[in-house]
Amino acid sequence: MKHTDPSPIGLDIGTSRIIAAQRSGEDYKFSAELNAFVTIPYSSMTENVLKKENVPHTVQNSNILVHGNESERFADLLDTETRRPMTRGLLNPTEPDNVTLIRQLITSAIGEGAKQGQTVCFSVPAAPAGSDDNLTYHEATLRQVLTDLGYNVKSINEGLAVIYSELESSNYTGIGVSCGGGLCNVCLAYLSVPVVSFSIPKAGDYIDSSAAAVTGERANRIRIAKEDSFHFNGRQADKIHQVLGVYYDEVIQSLLSSLKDAFSRAHGLPRLGRPVPLVLSGGSVMPQGFRDRFEKLLRETDFPIPVSDVRLAEQPLFSTAKGALVAALADR
Repeated sequence: MKHTDPSPIGLDIGTSRIIAAQRSGEDYKFSAELNAFVTIPYSSMTENVLKKENVPHTVQNSNILVHGNESERFADLLDTETRRPMTRGLLNPTEPDNVTLIRQLITSAIGEGAKQGQTVCFSVPAAPAGSDDNLTYHEATLRQVLTDLGYNVKSINEGLAVIYSELESSNYTGIGVSCGGGLCNVCLAYLSVPVVSFSIPKAGDYIDSSAAAVTGERANRIRIAKEDSFHFNGRQADKIHQVLGVYYDEVIQSLLSSLKDAFSRAHGLPRLGRPVPLVLSGGSVMPQGFRDRFEKLLRETDFPIPVSDVRLAEQPLFSTAKGALVAALADR
C-alpha cells in the first residue's frame, strides 16, 4: 500500500517565492513561482493574448492580475513595483485578495488537483525573536487552502526544514538558517528535535527597500541586480552594489546578534558534546562570498554554541522545500 501512495510534495511558501519539491526516482525536482503580482487594466484583447501566451493571470472586475514569474517582466515594462500576497513571512493584511492569489500561485507551482491521499508538507515561519506574534491565522489559512485543493496537509518550521534538507550527516543536529525575502528563520535542533526557533524581520526585502530608498531605484530592480550580479568579493563597481553591501552587512550583523541573544537566553539547551554545523540557505545567501562573510563575522563573535563549520546549502533556494519533502516522506 505504501508503495502505491502518490508522491508527497514539499512546499516552501515564502514571502518572495513559492517552491515545490517532489522526488523523481533518486533525484529531487523543483518548481518555483514568484510570490507576486501586477495589476493591469482589463480588456478582452489583453486577456486573450495572455491566454494564448500561457501567462498566469486572474480577471478581477476591471483589472487583470498577472501573477507568478511573469509579474516581474510586466512590472519592469510598466515601470511599477510588483505587489505581494505576503509580507515578512506572513499573509499581507493590506492585500484583500491575498488568499485567492496564494491559491493560484500554489496551483501554478504544484499543478492542478491532488491525487487521492497525496500529502503536502508546507513551511511556516517562527515567531520573531523576543515576540509572541501569533502565527495561528497564517498557518490555519494556508492549511485550509491546501485542504480545499484536496491534499492531506502537514506543516514544518522553516528552519527545521533546512536541517532536514542539509544535515542528515550529523543526524539532524545543528543550526539551520533560512534567509528569505521577508524573514531570516533560525532553528537549533538536536537529533531532529527543534530546541530553539525564531525569526528576524530583516532579510532580502529589507535590503531591497533600503537600497532603493538610498539610490532612487525601484525595489524590484534592486532585487534583480542583487540576484544577478551582486557579490561580496572585491570592490563594488557601482553605487547600487556598494549600497547592497552596506545593507547585507547590516542584515548579517543583526542575524548574528539575534542568534547570540537567543541561544544565550535559552533554558535547557542540550549538552551537545561537540561543535555543531551551521547551514545557510534561502535566496538571500546566494551572492558569491556570503558564506565567507558570515563565517568571518561569526568567528569574531563570542558565540554561546561551538560551531564546527559554516556551510552553504547544496541548493540554497530549494532547501526549505526539500526539507519539507523529507518530512513528508518520513511520515509515509
